[in-house]
Amino acid sequence: MRSSGLSLNAILMNPLVDSEWDDAIKMQPDATIFHSTAWARVLVETYGHRPCYVQMSLNGSPLALVPMMEVQSVLTRSRGVCLPFSDYCAPLTFSSFGHELVTQKLQQIARERGWSYFELRSHSIIPVDAPASESYYGHFLDLRIGPAALISNFSSSVQRAVRKAERSGLTVSIQSTPDAMAQFYKLHLRTRRRHGVPPQPRSFFINIQRHLISAGLGFIVLVECQKGPIAAAIFFKLGHHAVYKFGASDERLQELRANNLAMFEAIKHLAEGGAEALHFGRTETDNQGLRRFKLSWGATEETIDYARFDTASASWKHSGDRRSTFHRPIFRALPASLNRLAGAIIYPHLD
Repeated sequence: MRSSGLSLNAILMNPLVDSEWDDAIKMQPDATIFHSTAWARVLVETYGHRPCYVQMSLNGSPLALVPMMEVQSVLTRSRGVCLPFSDYCAPLTFSSFGHELVTQKLQQIARERGWSYFELRSHSIIPVDAPASESYYGHFLDLRIGPAALISNFSSSVQRAVRKAERSGLTVSIQSTPDAMAQFYKLHLRTRRRHGVPPQPRSFFINIQRHLISAGLGFIVLVECQKGPIAAAIFFKLGHHAVYKFGASDERLQELRANNLAMFEAIKHLAEGGAEALHFGRTETDNQGLRRFKLSWGATEETIDYARFDTASASWKHSGDRRSTFHRPIFRALPASLNRLAGAIIYPHLD
């Protein structure tokens, strides 16, 4: 692509077979686990999506890295997503110049591959007047201030909850074993059913264990009482960036505040291990309980806007409210085995 003397070169890459992708994101301080080849392997091996990662240069200099998965489904049409099951995933750019060239190239790729649309899980390179397709709360914690200052910024309710959990005789450990992941998954099944949504397939977490946790790109926090595990959480880490991705617990022992203890120990572990920032993932705007929980840790709140380009109309579109709740009573009532089956059937069509 040439425009006004500018030469734009774009290469479609598959990071699973091309090691240059990870080499390229190492040059980007904003890269997170979601940009990595390891996360791409999880998505491909679990859901069969096709990697269409884009490396762009302008006049021979790096311009942008855009991880994109092609999601093909007879139910939801073929589309490009940056990236499925990733709370936030901004295209990585090397300059504030050239954003329009990047989006124009992505539009061309979408037309050539027959995508009904492509979605960016960030509004960072989109014109300011373009509508957000969806919006969420995001929360992040600056870990560079050190454990003592972090604790002083926790709300009084968090500090009381942590003290209560510690007095309750709970034990907490940082683990990376397949057994710890199996314990997490049992709690995950309970939690998803309580929330009225099907669980992700077990293979998703097996692949997370294999490609992220076992590779040192994350860990599992396990909180136990005499009866066994009652809370667990999964965190990812790449470079100095950490992400809180999943939490699960046994609601029958909620009064012991095991979730608070899990988060407390994870924050300490990350701060002491050299992480500089912890992102708490996305929060739906109507989930005020989860929003308050994340804010109570002294986190800074931001808005995560997604951007969706509709190929047919050649315009950025608002996707409408897709957060229906009619299904929740159904999934709460289903036996656990049917919930797991529903998740295995549904999730390959979602993103």
